[in-house]
Amino acid sequence: MESAASRLDAVRSNIARACKPARRKPEDVTLIAVSKTHQADAIQPVIDAGQRVFGENRVQEAQGKWPALCEAHPDIALHLIGQLQSNKAEEAVALFDCIHSLDRPSLLTALAKAMDKAGRQVPCFVQVNIGDEAQKGGCPIAELPAFLAEVRATAIPLAGLMCIPPADTEAAPFFAFLAKLAADNGVTGLSMGMSGDYETAVMLGASHVRVGTALFGAR
Repeated sequence: MESAASRLDAVRSNIARACKPARRKPEDVTLIAVSKTHQADAIQPVIDAGQRVFGENRVQEAQGKWPALCEAHPDIALHLIGQLQSNKAEEAVALFDCIHSLDRPSLLTALAKAMDKAGRQVPCFVQVNIGDEAQKGGCPIAELPAFLAEVRATAIPLAGLMCIPPADTEAAPFFAFLAKLAADNGVTGLSMGMSGDYETAVMLGASHVRVGTALFGAR
């Protein structure tokens, strides 16, 4: 069995290696350890190995395990990387330090209201439906400029763009397309890349990679 520390070292080394041809600095890439479906006893060794940024898919699941972990480790940053229902906006704003799935006006309204009420501005990535898939969340590409204008009209900090490429296809063209959309719209952050393709994402400009299986093993 590989240790949490060795798995974390391997992922960080891969990120550093991917940065070289892109002439990027490894410290410019934030590694998000995706801890969804894993309980505190599986998460703690990764924390002990030095990881401090974690990602969860669901508000309710995160509420069950992270308050105690965050109390013990106040420097942890928690990212919501899954879809968010508008009626969970207040809970998400209370728990998370960054949200990666802002994708529609109704959610924007709910988050702005929740942040105003909490007196807490949580940075948000706008999720783009990069593969135009009916079953996936994300702002349609054609509507992105208008939606970004709506986000910028609020007090919500715009962290960047996020995407999940279609499954079982080469991810690189979708990552490159997201980078182009970001550049065209004056956005810098790029949340893209998971365990199977994060090195490609880094080479194509990812500022945040969301890695679960390579750190925690298969679920």
